[in-house]
Amino acid sequence: MHHFHYINGELHCENVPVAKIAEAVGTPFYLYSHATLTHHFRTFDAAFAGYPHIICFAVKANANLAILRLFAGLGAGADIVSGGELFRALKAEVSPQRIVYSGVGKSFKEIRRALKTGILMFNIESSQELGEISRLATRLKVHAPVALRINPDIDPQTHPYISTGLKKNKFGINLDRALLDYERARQLPHVEVVGVACHIGSQITELSPFLEAVQRLRELVQELTRRGIPIRYLDLGGGLGITYDQETPPHPRDYGQALINELKGLDVTLILEPGRVIVGNAGILVTRVYYTKDSEAKHFIVVDAGMNDLARPSLYGSYHALWPVLQAPRREVTASLVGPICESGDFLAKDRPMNDFQPGELVAVMSAGAYGFSMSSNYNARPRVAEILVKDDEFYVIRKRESYAQLIRGEAIPEFLWSSTP
Repeated sequence: MHHFHYINGELHCENVPVAKIAEAVGTPFYLYSHATLTHHFRTFDAAFAGYPHIICFAVKANANLAILRLFAGLGAGADIVSGGELFRALKAEVSPQRIVYSGVGKSFKEIRRALKTGILMFNIESSQELGEISRLATRLKVHAPVALRINPDIDPQTHPYISTGLKKNKFGINLDRALLDYERARQLPHVEVVGVACHIGSQITELSPFLEAVQRLRELVQELTRRGIPIRYLDLGGGLGITYDQETPPHPRDYGQALINELKGLDVTLILEPGRVIVGNAGILVTRVYYTKDSEAKHFIVVDAGMNDLARPSLYGSYHALWPVLQAPRREVTASLVGPICESGDFLAKDRPMNDFQPGELVAVMSAGAYGFSMSSNYNARPRVAEILVKDDEFYVIRKRESYAQLIRGEAIPEFLWSSTP
C-alpha cells in the first residue's frame, strides 16, 4: 500500500497536491511519503516479532539523510557497501552497533574507518579480504567482528543483473569452501567470528529461493557449532520484491513466518536487510511533458526526466506505472515516454499503452522510491533533481536541486590551458 491517491481528480501525496509541489520546486523531482515509509518499515519489523532480529535498511536503495534518519528513529540499523554509505548512516545517527558492512571491494581506507567506528560486523566476501581485515585490525589493535557471506548457488528467479547468489556471481564465498575459511578465520589475529551471511538477489517474488537459502545456511550454522565456532548472527540479506506491475510478492508477514519456521531451534539473532520493499512504493518521480513527436513507426512523449534521473527502465527494462497528476478524459496510445538524454536507451517506458499525455502535463512515474535517486547521475551535465518528503499536509525539501555551479565543484583548469593558443 501507499499514500499516493486522487482527491477530486488531483493526485495527492498524503494530504498535499502533487501539482502544488511541482509549482514550488519545479520538475523533475522525487517525492516520498512519510506515512508510507513508516508503515512499510513497521510492517516489515512486525513480521519478525517474537524472534530476535535487527532490521538493517539497505542504504543503497535510498541514501537520503532524512530517510535514513526516519528509519533510525524507528530502530533501524544500516546495511552498507561503501565508506560513503557508512558516512551517511553515521550522519543520520544510526547506531554503529546496528551497521553491517557488505561489498566485494572494500578499500583499506574504508575498512579502517569501519573498524574505528565499531560496527556490528563485516560481511566478508573473499579469502583475501578476510586476511586484510585481520591485518588492519591488528595494526589498529581492535577486534574485527566478521561473518562470511556465503554464496549458496541458488537461482532467485529475478533479473540476472540483480541476482547475487549463484556461483557465477561475483558475490560471497562458495558454500563448498566456507568451512575452510571459517576455520582459518578463527585462527586469525584480531578477528572474531560472529555470524553467517547471505544475500541471493533483489526483487524476488517467491518464497522458495529464500527458504532454500535458509535451509543451506542452517546446516552450515549447525556444523560450525559442532566445530566449536558459535554463531550469534544469521544475516539473510534482503531481496523481497514489490509490485511494479502484475507481480504478486509475498506479504512481509508471510515471508517472516516462513523464515522463522525454518529457523526453529537455532539460537541466533536474525539480521534482515530490506531496501526496495520498504522504500520502493513509497516514492515517485514527477516529470513534466515537453513535447509529443511522431515518426513513421512510433509515437513519443518527451518529458524532462531521463535515464540519468531513473536508470532502471534503461538498465533492466523495468516497468513503472505512469499516472497523470491531473485526471482528465484522454485517449490511450501506444507510445514511448522518453527523456532529454542523447541515448536511444533514454526511456522511462517503451512501446507501451499509456495516456496520451500532452505538453505541459505532469506525469507521476510510480514505484520509484528504490534505486531511483541513488542510481542517478549527471550525464549530459544535467543537475540531479530535488527530493521532497511529505508528512501529513506539509512538504519538506530534503535535497535541493543541484545548480550548474555544483556540477563543476572540485574541477580545475590548469594554468597552461589558459595561456595556450589555438
